[in-house]
Amino acid sequence: MSELADFMDIWEPVIGLEVHVQLATHSKAFSSSGVAFGKPPNELTDPVVLGLPGALPVFNKAALEAAVRLGIATSSKIRARSRFARKHYFYPDSPKGYQITQADEPICEDGAIEILTPGPEGGRKKIRLIRIHLEEDAGKSTHAANASLVDLNRCGVPLCEVVTHPELGSAEEAAELMRSLNRLARYLGVSEGDMEKGQMRCDANVSVRRRGEDRLGTRTELKNINSFRFVQKAIEHEILRQIRILEEGGTIVQETRLWDADKGASFTMRTKEEANDYRYLPDPDLPPLVVDGPTMAAVMRSMPELPMQKLDRFGRDYGLREQEAYQLIGERALADFLDESVRAHGNPASARTIATWIANELLGALNAAGKTIAQSPVTPTHLARLVQLIESDTISGKMAKDVFDKSFTTGAMPDQIVEAEGLRQLSDPMEIERIARAVLAANERQVAAFKAGKDSLFGFFVGQVMRETGGRANPQVTSDVLRRLLS
Repeated sequence: MSELADFMDIWEPVIGLEVHVQLATHSKAFSSSGVAFGKPPNELTDPVVLGLPGALPVFNKAALEAAVRLGIATSSKIRARSRFARKHYFYPDSPKGYQITQADEPICEDGAIEILTPGPEGGRKKIRLIRIHLEEDAGKSTHAANASLVDLNRCGVPLCEVVTHPELGSAEEAAELMRSLNRLARYLGVSEGDMEKGQMRCDANVSVRRRGEDRLGTRTELKNINSFRFVQKAIEHEILRQIRILEEGGTIVQETRLWDADKGASFTMRTKEEANDYRYLPDPDLPPLVVDGPTMAAVMRSMPELPMQKLDRFGRDYGLREQEAYQLIGERALADFLDESVRAHGNPASARTIATWIANELLGALNAAGKTIAQSPVTPTHLARLVQLIESDTISGKMAKDVFDKSFTTGAMPDQIVEAEGLRQLSDPMEIERIARAVLAANERQVAAFKAGKDSLFGFFVGQVMRETGGRANPQVTSDVLRRLLS
């Protein structure tokens, strides 16, 4: 936003995020009801979810293990003994009249998430976390013209709420943190992270202050933003809205606002509650949550290589620049594809060439075909062999693109395609010289013009040799031979 950029020398935004990550469990946080997207309204409920008299919650251990995994991955302190609390509020999508959450005893504290800051001057930045705590989700209210409808399928679904310190300095950084957390959750297998399904939702706390000031300005909360792009747009809009108010001598009201993506604007939802409005109290139906030694050891053993660890390794072992590697760690399956391709090739020195083929050709073909990396007809073995054929001068880079396209379409190995279609590159200098002499003899006028100083004709001669060989002539050998013959 150009108008926002005009104010950035004077004003400084301060942003903190509260991100709700839906955990990938088969059942809900405190009951046996299933977790699924797209079921008929109110099908996935039970007495515990509905808050019926006498129904008692039983905590889902899979949610505990997911929270511990996320805590370890963010270098958080894992609390050995934590408690659940009741957070009271009265909305139709919360039939118990309270939400089971963690208040003053969260399971994880004091972690951090590392991001790559956007822009040409970008580097790495650690965003400190205040806490990660477990809680259950509410249902979903849909407001029509004459009625409000409530679907309780989502009610009771287990969440981890990830709360950052207010130290994000731009909307771009906030969106990048969301991407980093989303990627981390998917690598760990703790969440599918599908934002279109509401599996990751962001509340952004935004304030502004004059540059050089230490105190924080009055913050507002943007509620339930469910895409990376909307996170950035909503925060940019809120920063600009607050700056305009302050520039005109007004006062920021602490409130919760909703982002309307269609209108590109936010509007007041309610004045901001304080913690005492929720009347937190320990949940009397749930015992303390204990992370014992065997649970911690089992989670530690199951931890995968994390995204930023892969980023470092791809730079160290494969020689990839940070931005090159960053693209390839976006999906765990994509990063694994690179590793498997390098292993199949057998020489890590070729990793950068393999990475270039993945980033440019393979991802482009998959995108055009609407396929994921897991559905790729070209396997790591296919790609490794293709690069080997190029490196051995069996085929040229241009020929390799044709072979790749055929391999992607048919699933055939590159060797099979090269042999079946006679695509082996012609690299014999004597054979290329014979053809080149014939080309020069047939184009005496152009030869004379070249020797008179028209250097641009050299490409014409190369093209004629390529035409005579059906594109199979080795470009480097062809150039060397022609330069010798024309000298």
